[in-house]
Amino acid sequence: MSQSSTVQFPAYSLLELASVREGDSVGETLANSVAYARHAESLGFRRFWLAEHHNMEGISSSATAVLVGHIAGATETLRVGSGGIMLPNHPPLVVAEQFGTLESLYPGRIDLGLGRAPGTDPITSRALRREGLGAEQFPEDVARLQTLLGPLQPGQQVKAIPGAGTNVPIWLLGSSLYSAQLAAMRGLPYAFAGHFAPRLYREAIQVYRDNFQPSEQLDKPYVILAVPAVPADTDEEAQFLATTSYQRILSLFRGQPLWMRPPVTSMDGLWNPGEKAGVKDFLSLQLLGSEDSIRDQLERLLQTVEVDELMFTVDLYDPEKRRHALDILAATRH
Repeated sequence: MSQSSTVQFPAYSLLELASVREGDSVGETLANSVAYARHAESLGFRRFWLAEHHNMEGISSSATAVLVGHIAGATETLRVGSGGIMLPNHPPLVVAEQFGTLESLYPGRIDLGLGRAPGTDPITSRALRREGLGAEQFPEDVARLQTLLGPLQPGQQVKAIPGAGTNVPIWLLGSSLYSAQLAAMRGLPYAFAGHFAPRLYREAIQVYRDNFQPSEQLDKPYVILAVPAVPADTDEEAQFLATTSYQRILSLFRGQPLWMRPPVTSMDGLWNPGEKAGVKDFLSLQLLGSEDSIRDQLERLLQTVEVDELMFTVDLYDPEKRRHALDILAATRH
């Protein structure tokens, strides 16, 4: 950090989608995710969260609880969790049993982040078989989970076994003001999805902080901001490597498979001006460049918003360069 800086850098964490490189198997992808998590642990990153998505070719984190256990079993100190479990897709009892089991296996290392979107399309939502129990039931489902993971109550008929009494920390995730308000009201920690929905991050975090009510889980507000990052040895290399994420988001906009593609020297001819503007808007919080450049960008970001932790998504094609990107990120805190 430059000596003139007065900005306090928060803890660093990672969000993982287990993105599949074009031509790779899911097995190879998950082996790379394990190596990535282990490297993050060696560098002092705090958390490693996995995101739930369904019916998306190129993303292999759909069985999120299974992967949380796999990563936790391959690491020793990292907190591992969901970023998040999309609660409309699951009965709270099943989630409580899964995460209660994980907490029993890896005590003090499991986080349960919850989202209220389905993480997929309407047809796949129906295939997940929670017909009629959509996002409008989210507050009640969160309350049920809190009960199921809390201490057993006299006369409690439905019990999460394992799960009861584990008190797995519940986080609310969001990309709008709704979850910020609910997290504040319930006294839960809050994570904002700035990596794909950057527009409202300042307003949502302010709403959360202004309205926070202390709870048994948390006595004061705690905010994670998720941001995309493309760290590299030089700014020029970062500009080149960033084209992998540009191609993926372009595929997302076009409804195409989301395979990770190799970087290209130019995006000209791959997108039209409207698509380019859309991708850049989607990534408007992206940190890009060398260690010094990213440190400067972080300082500017942290002067505008108060966060307790930053959670990075690092979409790089080459697994070795992706792990090296963590070295560069970690160095920005020194």
